[in-house]
Formats: sequence, C-alpha cells, structure tokens
Amino acid sequence: MQSTSRRSFLTGRRTAQSPWKAFCQRLRNAIEGKFYEFDAHEAVGSARLVPKQASDVHKARALCAEYGVLMALDGVPHCSRLDEQHVLWVDPGREMSMCQRLEAGSTKWFVQPGCLLGELEAVGFSQFADLPCHITVAAWLADRRLCDWDTGATGQSGLVHASVLLADGTLASLGPFGAQNKKPLEGARLQKLVASLFQVAGSAEAQACRAERRWPARYRLDALLPAAGQTVNLAHLLLGHGGDLGWVEWLVLDELLVQPQAELPFGERYTPERAETAELAVQAGDLDMRVKQLFDEDERLPHPGQNL
Repeated sequence: MQSTSRRSFLTGRRTAQSPWKAFCQRLRNAIEGKFYEFDAHEAVGSARLVPKQASDVHKARALCAEYGVLMALDGVPHCSRLDEQHVLWVDPGREMSMCQRLEAGSTKWFVQPGCLLGELEAVGFSQFADLPCHITVAAWLADRRLCDWDTGATGQSGLVHASVLLADGTLASLGPFGAQNKKPLEGARLQKLVASLFQVAGSAEAQACRAERRWPARYRLDALLPAAGQTVNLAHLLLGHGGDLGWVEWLVLDELLVQPQAELPFGERYTPERAETAELAVQAGDLDMRVKQLFDEDERLPHPGQNL
C-alpha cells in the first residue's frame, strides 16, 4: 500500500485553494450562464457573470455574501474604486432581454434588465429616441443622469412595478403604494424597509431637499414625496440607484406615462455638486447614507462613493 508521503512525493503536494478561487469554482458549477475570470490585480480577483436566468443571480448573490465578494452591476459608471476587494460584475446580457406587452391592447410592458433602449424605442417607446440605444434597461435605470426627473415627478419615468433582489437575498416587489393600492407588502423585511424609508422621508433633511426643483440627493427618496397629482410608487426608489441598492430582475413600464426629462445639457444633469450648490450637501449626504444602509446594511453592493 502506497503511503501518503510517497504519494505526495510522486504527484506533488496540492496547494490550498484561495477563497477567491473557491468562489469562482463554486459559482461556475452552480450557474447556467457564462462566467469569465479576469487576471488578478495585486491579489484582488474580479470576474464577470452573464446570467442565463434569474436563479443564476440569486446563487451568485449568496456566494458573494459567503465569500465577501462585492456584487456590482456591469455597464454603469461606478463612483468608488472597485479594485480594492474581490468583485463580481453582473451583466444582464441577451438571455435576459425580454420585452413584451403584459396583454393584448395594454400600454404596459414587461421588460427584463438586458433589454436595450433601442429595442424599447423600436416597439413604440419613442421617448427613448434621444438616449443611447445600446445601453441596457438595467444601466438606464441605474444611471442618475438618465433618471433625473424633477423633484416629486418620478412618475414621469413610466416605471410602474419592479422586482428587485436585495443584498440580503430578499426578493421585493415594488410598485404603487397608498390607499388605492390593495396589495399588501410581502414579508417582514420589506415591511420594515418601507416603514423606515417613510420615516427618513419625513425628516427635516428630506423636506429641505424636497423644496429644490432638482432632487439633490443620490437616491430618489422623493418617490415617497410626490408632487401634487402624482402618487407614491416604491419602484421609483430605484430610479438612478447606481447599482448600489439591489439587482433589478424585471420592470413594468407604461408607454403612455414615460416622459422625456426636462431639456438640460447632459453636463447639467445630476452630479453631487448640485447639493453643494443648493447648500444641501450635508442634508443630501445624510439621506443617501441612511437609504443605503436600509437597503444594504452589510455593504455587499458598491458604495456610492464621491463622484456621481
């Protein structure tokens, strides 16, 4: 019988697998989509996942949480540097690009995150004609500059419903909220989240930001503070979310409600300097910190950073 020491001498001693390599191997074995590992930079690993189905992202999120890997939306400009810890870039890709009417004659469309804006325009969303046709719906929804409607006017986005996978694994269905909406919030996590968000929206900091014509904070908490004639819609919290608050699995857009943003040069759309100009940098920063913490307490998604 061959001894362990002799077998090691003949075959070579197997080196211990690093946590990053273990993460990559387990993710490859778990998913149906495509996985690409990039060359490590100063021992920090990065990879890209192009999911084939929603369950791929659920599995990736769980493994990211287990191994301390940051999960970031691909295709959007992330504010903070993402090369200081292991990161998995998630690209919605063409396997998740469905775009179809909810039912015949309806103005509402079910849209997956990999659908391109050019494809929306092609089926009748002429409001997207002036936006980059090659970017995904996921990237559009995450981009603060492209979702920069006036304060309280988030309803002009045409966004009706959204399903979002939160950083802790909760799958939340967000939509109209109020007396006219008969569907209760599902689950204790979502109920607590929404109650806390309304508390933040009632703060002096939120009211100071609400008085500005252009919303000065990063996260659209004004979704809970709609203008006269508009209603509260929890899905609007995801407008311009930067990829910092969750992974959006699908949207429902109403082609009759989508309205172009006010005519502003691209360079004048949202930047953090807007809050500084309005002398609301402290208030906006406080709101952003509180909203981010409520959505992603354990910081498993990118931090908004300082630049966007």
